[in-house]
Amino acid sequence: MPGSSHPKPRRFRSPAAVPAAALLPLLLLACSATPPRADPPPAPVVEVPAIRHPDGETPQWWYRSGAARAAANGAMQGRAKNVIVFLGDGMSLTTVAAARIFDGQRAGTPGEEHLLSWERFPHTAFSKTYNTDSQTPDSAGTMTAIATGVKSHMGAIGVSAGARWDCAGSRGRELLSWLRLAASSGMSTGIVTTARLTHATPAATYAHVPDRNWESDAVMPATAREQGCRDIASQLLDFAPGTGPKVLLGGGRAHFLPTSERDPEHPDKVGLRLDGRHLVREWLQRHPGGAYAWNATQLEAATDADAILGLFEFDHMRYEHDRPRDPGGEPDLETMTREAIRRLSRDPAGFVLLVEGGRIDHANHEGNAYRALDETSAMSRAVRAAAELTSPEDTLIVVTADHSHTLGFVGYPRRGNPILGKVRGRVSEDDDPDRYALDKLGLPYTTLVYANGPGYTGASSRQPAGPKRHFHAADSFEPAVGRPDLTAVDTTDPDYMQEALVPLSSESHGGDDVGIWARGPGSQAFRGTLEQHVIYHVIVQATPRLRERLCAAGTCNADGVPVELPAPADFGAAP
Repeated sequence: MPGSSHPKPRRFRSPAAVPAAALLPLLLLACSATPPRADPPPAPVVEVPAIRHPDGETPQWWYRSGAARAAANGAMQGRAKNVIVFLGDGMSLTTVAAARIFDGQRAGTPGEEHLLSWERFPHTAFSKTYNTDSQTPDSAGTMTAIATGVKSHMGAIGVSAGARWDCAGSRGRELLSWLRLAASSGMSTGIVTTARLTHATPAATYAHVPDRNWESDAVMPATAREQGCRDIASQLLDFAPGTGPKVLLGGGRAHFLPTSERDPEHPDKVGLRLDGRHLVREWLQRHPGGAYAWNATQLEAATDADAILGLFEFDHMRYEHDRPRDPGGEPDLETMTREAIRRLSRDPAGFVLLVEGGRIDHANHEGNAYRALDETSAMSRAVRAAAELTSPEDTLIVVTADHSHTLGFVGYPRRGNPILGKVRGRVSEDDDPDRYALDKLGLPYTTLVYANGPGYTGASSRQPAGPKRHFHAADSFEPAVGRPDLTAVDTTDPDYMQEALVPLSSESHGGDDVGIWARGPGSQAFRGTLEQHVIYHVIVQATPRLRERLCAAGTCNADGVPVELPAPADFGAAP
């Protein structure tokens, strides 16, 4: 202001001012006392031969190429004591985005700003999911890539690419998984899943068959049995004494019980095994201090057991939405994850654990977004529990999916619009954001839709024309006439099935990339767009005990990088 005067700035001095010349030695001393930041050593270079695709894609080429990418991304710098792999079966990026909003809206927020537990992890990447013989993959070939470091054919479980159903051709093509590798290195191991323990994802960590459907001897062709192939369930016992998984929690009792044994929960059902083997009893014989549980109460009572086998359903475990909450019911994924980590953490040598949210995939196949998102939310709670119970200083946690689905996120819904609801929002400036957006037939539509599946609105062999209700297993469809009017339909109902463009009895997988989220030692190697089998190589390179075991078997190069395809027979398999 005119005429105003500004006060002079005040100068502060210590009572005994130190001359500048005297400060210089002190500053130099302080600088010298601070060690310079050490740059990480240069990543080892792994030479990979140039090949013609797909002709040159041998198992050894896949293994070496994966090792090269992991090493180039710095995986060898990892010092993980423990590894936890979370696999959201069928958890596409669209499923993740929709589940994020679903989870947030259930918490009372608009939803879009929400994050699922793993989305807070510091390192991310994309995973390319194709099989060696298919642009759009299945869970068997994809999990084989993740678990063994080698891509394979659709339907393959723990074997390199060949012909599905060809038992004889698969002999000698067995692949070593990080779970069997960990067991042979003295680490504890475990498998947790909401699917059958013999289903594709868990099976790929311990079994070797060319066809994922061979879960028990009852479903194997006679020729396959004659040629020496064995069913998946029986291979769960193929570990050297004292080295098998200490934690096995999931569904699928049918494949472990003989036809002479009635199911304890469903007396009208009997086991499927035709060979008379009672695999539960055999497992208990191999684990004298172990316990068996088929409900939540028994699991809780087995706290002090050395090992635990939990088979909580005859088939897959129930969806989280449908899970019985009584004490004799089924534990949820978070409870099983906590129990697994509690037990495995006792081992000073460390552990490797697989946790599968297996029913995300099933709900998407059934065209029911509610259950798919609910299962994803349940897995988020399990991942959060794992993060709370472990330290990023010594535990590598990897969250990924095996493949995607055709779930679409469409329209222009306004912020906070119910993710399972009908679209309200503006397409043009003249639209009323409080009214339903309408298609060119003048009909409302939902934010979430499927490109194909049982939600097709034509009349089917099971339900009339119009919106479909879960569960809808149709054998045939009639052409739809236009679209149904959803104005009075509650599309947020858990049993509502999203519309599907193409009628199929089961919605299909998608071929697009899926996400990888990671924290802990070696997690910085997850960046960019990776071939799916690279996940295995990051895990083994970032875990000293695993890579040292591989090096001891002569599979490493001069830099200590495992580059040669290991033979499972060298790592303690016990048929």
